[in-house]
Amino acid sequence: MANSKAAGSGQEASRRKRAVSAADRKVETAGKKAGAAGKAPATRKSSGKSAARTAAKKSSKPAETGFITDLDRYLFGAGTHYEIFEKLGAHPKTYGGRPGYYFAVWAPHAGAVHLVGDFNSWNPEATPMTQLAQSGIWECFIPGMGPGELYKFAVTTQSGKILFKADPYANCAEYRPGTASMTTDIETYKWTDGQWMEKRSQSDPVTGPMSIYEVHLGSWRKKNRPEKDGFYTYVEAAHELTAYVKEMGYTHVELMGIAEHPYDGSWGYQVTGYFAPTSRYGSPSDFMYFVNYLHRHGIGVILDWVPAHFPKDAHGLADFDGEPLYEYADPRKGEHPDWGTKVFDYGKNEVKDFLISNAIFWVEKFHVDGLRVDAVASMLYLDYGRQSGQWIPNKNGGNQNLEAIEFFKHLNTVLRGRNSGAMMIAEESTAWPKVTDHPEVDGLGFTFKWNMGWMHDFLEYMKLDPYFRKYNHHRMTFGLTYFTSENYILVLSHDEVVHLKCSMINKMPGLGKDKFSNLKAGYTFMLGHPGKKLLFMGQDFGQCHEWDEKVALDWQLTDDEDHRDLQHYVRDLLQLYRKYPALYQLDNDWNGFMWVNANDGDRSIFSFIRRDETGRKSLLFVINFTPVARPDYRVGVPKKGKYTRLLDSEHGAYKASEAQSYVSAKGECDGQPYSFAYPLPGYGTAIFRF
Repeated sequence: MANSKAAGSGQEASRRKRAVSAADRKVETAGKKAGAAGKAPATRKSSGKSAARTAAKKSSKPAETGFITDLDRYLFGAGTHYEIFEKLGAHPKTYGGRPGYYFAVWAPHAGAVHLVGDFNSWNPEATPMTQLAQSGIWECFIPGMGPGELYKFAVTTQSGKILFKADPYANCAEYRPGTASMTTDIETYKWTDGQWMEKRSQSDPVTGPMSIYEVHLGSWRKKNRPEKDGFYTYVEAAHELTAYVKEMGYTHVELMGIAEHPYDGSWGYQVTGYFAPTSRYGSPSDFMYFVNYLHRHGIGVILDWVPAHFPKDAHGLADFDGEPLYEYADPRKGEHPDWGTKVFDYGKNEVKDFLISNAIFWVEKFHVDGLRVDAVASMLYLDYGRQSGQWIPNKNGGNQNLEAIEFFKHLNTVLRGRNSGAMMIAEESTAWPKVTDHPEVDGLGFTFKWNMGWMHDFLEYMKLDPYFRKYNHHRMTFGLTYFTSENYILVLSHDEVVHLKCSMINKMPGLGKDKFSNLKAGYTFMLGHPGKKLLFMGQDFGQCHEWDEKVALDWQLTDDEDHRDLQHYVRDLLQLYRKYPALYQLDNDWNGFMWVNANDGDRSIFSFIRRDETGRKSLLFVINFTPVARPDYRVGVPKKGKYTRLLDSEHGAYKASEAQSYVSAKGECDGQPYSFAYPLPGYGTAIFRF
């Protein structure tokens, strides 16, 4: 995530990439006439009705509409209006017996606010908005306006400067490099995923299987067509992605960068449209189709969510009404020096309401099953990425952001309380305690935490020449000393295969087949280690080139025998994972895991057992991380009986009729009362059922 922020801000990219259109020049001229210092970009004509233009020309300052009530204003000011997205933004309404669109925006420091768009030729004086008393909210109603109209708010600051701002609550945005908002109606989509939603509400994700396929839609695959850079549409991606995910055996898809953002190179982590699915891949209803289709085929959908910061693009949230509004006013709290972005003010009720309602919006309006919260550590620590003198201690003299802590507790309590079975996942890279504990016991209330410590240790070990692994054996065992402290997800994410870090296959030591054998061993260890699983796209078939958001994955590699064999092996692991509750039921419980031998560092062999709640369907793992074969390898086991080999690195998964069984014999081995012997090849892996 941090790497994406270093890639450059959307503001800089917009200046580089955007050609000023005729509409831009028109509004710039109009703005200058009104004393404006900005412009309202509009790169194409909308499909709105001429009646709206006529109404705009005749408009005078209207009376309050009554769409936003005193109760709405009170709850918004208290930070507890969890459906404020139903009120602010642009919504189809009927007023005075006439259908049209209602607009409302929060801009408490503004001297005036006008609505501008194609409907009034982007004239910043044509359509004034009315300020609702004691709320900082401005509203107007445009009769005759329909969906597909481009618009912005022309915000006049106290100094008289006019800022052309996109709608913070817009549900649709213009395709880049345009930056206007667009009217739409997200209430018309007919959902058919009721069975999935009911099942979700009755389930506990902590005790269920979760193998996540992390995807960047813009580069998963590309279409051979020039429009929109060959991006797949949400509808196209729904069908092909579902087919692939089902074939492989993943349970969930996690999507990067779905909220609207101006710059592709930010990967969607510098957001300007928090309530709008990006128009790169289609309309809001197209994205609803995507989620609905995956749900109907038994696949969960997780979105990356970015409440930590936002970019400084002129049309975005920064200094929205001429003064810091969504961000902290003091730059020592309100800016990330490393990322060049603004930090949300978690102490301001209306800002907290914006973020909490946004999280609820994605879960309830778009039926997503969880949010992976980006850069949690940057929110929790006041000195994150800052040198001495660049940050302000809290009231107790510490470096914890007390307002962000309260925000997380509030957010997770409300969202999970309203949506049983929905997940909140923290990308938290430090040892902050109780991330997944309940706020009642001073936890943050997340469902899961990314296990970044395990990821770093695992990758450092896997990159080593096998000769040196015996000196780093502890890297693979250390994660088992703390796995019960949180509900963890083991992650090998996009951040680990970019910016000269190499793809997973090219991190592996050796040449040719040795690289594939190493990676098979690593993935097998990951499967057996307690914790849910996440793997970034392309790493399941051995993508060679590190990830580049501008190009599609090298799918042609799956025609190569070694890459295809790795892909099939990962598929076998994932399907085994879904089949055996021992691999997911007790992920944070010592009753679900037992070391057989954690200390065979000289041979770099690991053996352990996973158990389910019944203790009757257990799995034994043996993994050899060196190329040295052990023809007479003997492993200790806790019980007398038959041990059936389900999978190994040379064969993959065995059919029931082909699986070989071994009978344990009495006699101490690895501290266990029984054992059996079998040939363990170099880089060999095996999973036995008993």
